[in-house]
Amino acid sequence: MEKSRLAKILKNNEVISLVTAIGTGVSEDFTLESARYHKIILMTDADVDGEHIRTLLLTLLFRYMKPLIDAGYVYIAQPPLYRIKKGKAEYYIHSDRELAEKINEIGEKGLAIQRYKGLGEMNPEQLWETTMNPESRTLLQVTLEDAIRADEIFRVLMGDEVEPRRRFIETHAKEVVELDI
Repeated sequence: MEKSRLAKILKNNEVISLVTAIGTGVSEDFTLESARYHKIILMTDADVDGEHIRTLLLTLLFRYMKPLIDAGYVYIAQPPLYRIKKGKAEYYIHSDRELAEKINEIGEKGLAIQRYKGLGEMNPEQLWETTMNPESRTLLQVTLEDAIRADEIFRVLMGDEVEPRRRFIETHAKEVVELDI
């Protein structure tokens, strides 16, 4: 089952490109010493779709390239979800909670709020300053616990069994603050 799953995954052009770029191979053919990079940064949109893609990538790395995580090579970039402008001041915000706190702090009058639907909505300078510049960006190093959690969520939400998915949704439904449909 696992070998057939891997064979299907390796038919995806983006996965092939990723594995080729990293240089380690996958599964039984994996060799950490062949890694071309010692810092692999997953940079996805800050919204729900981006979180889903990040979970898929973490699951792939956990299942078939786990030594990259064990070695501390995998990081997650933290792009902003919002930009607030008030007068000449500009703030980049990463969550709805942080947005509410910042509005409470600086007041609503004269605010211009932009919600980024994706990284492509930022101009190159904004993307560089907020997400790519090593001097100002925020990176989260992926731990084994992060990858295990991503794998568990992926298995529940994308698996063949309906009952665990239903329980997960019922348990976490009240935690949803923003539903991006």
